[in-house]
Amino acid sequence: MSIIVNKDSKVLVQGFTGSEGTFHSEQMLEYGTNIVAGVTPGKGGMTHLGIPVFNSVSEAVNKLEINTSIIFVPPMFAADAIMEAVESDIKTIVAITEGIPTADMIKVKAYIRNKGVILIGPNCPGVITPEEAKIGIMPGFIFKKGRVGIVSKSGTLTYEAADQVVKSGYGISTAIGVGGDPIIGTTLLDTIKLFMDDPETDIIVLIGEIGGQLEIEAANWVKSNGNKKPVVGFIAGETAPKGRKMGHAGAIIGGKDDTASAKKSIMRDCGISVVDSPAEIGLNVQKILN
Repeated sequence: MSIIVNKDSKVLVQGFTGSEGTFHSEQMLEYGTNIVAGVTPGKGGMTHLGIPVFNSVSEAVNKLEINTSIIFVPPMFAADAIMEAVESDIKTIVAITEGIPTADMIKVKAYIRNKGVILIGPNCPGVITPEEAKIGIMPGFIFKKGRVGIVSKSGTLTYEAADQVVKSGYGISTAIGVGGDPIIGTTLLDTIKLFMDDPETDIIVLIGEIGGQLEIEAANWVKSNGNKKPVVGFIAGETAPKGRKMGHAGAIIGGKDDTASAKKSIMRDCGISVVDSPAEIGLNVQKILN
């Protein structure tokens, strides 16, 4: 049992025929992901990469069995694209798009509440269950199947952690990049809960960054639930100046608990094995599992 995506995921690509959609769809197909349809308004009826294109999500869902959508739609239309997928009863949605206005995401978050939808992102690298499905933009060759779960706010650090885990002799059950925007769908805590319940995950790597309280929420939950599985943690942004946005839209220090050092201290107090450099992630996993 993998979490969120697997070999049975039947994937729709929204923004399929654009340059980003085309490039990453080719990569996903090469990895073995089961893309069954694409949507680009005005291009319905054509075939792209050997896959049928529809004008709308509802049209695609009416014709084909679809349970997952990935979104490569430009920022100004992306919120509508997410809600269109939800309206068509797609339960797993991965929004890759960067730069969706925060006000739009507040509407999306309210719209999907209590609908049983898993939304990954936006502004994220997606999800990969190695050797089964890649629904996102991560370099698939880095990931090898195993029993280490990875959840991260950062795309590049997701790849770095995966590379180190594999070089340490282990593999990955699922890796999830939740995105670094202020308003995202699935949080670090949501993902930690999924990993804790996943019989194929033995240890969790949690990669956070400055800004917000998501890491602290996750750490407190891990402690209050009895530290059922070991968690290795890293917080990016140790040297970031206060009050300045760094990289991700959500990476801004607003209060004393938003700094990297404060988050690391709270995580350690909650029983999480915190490393000070991403270079130590693989060694730490190896030490705990040996």
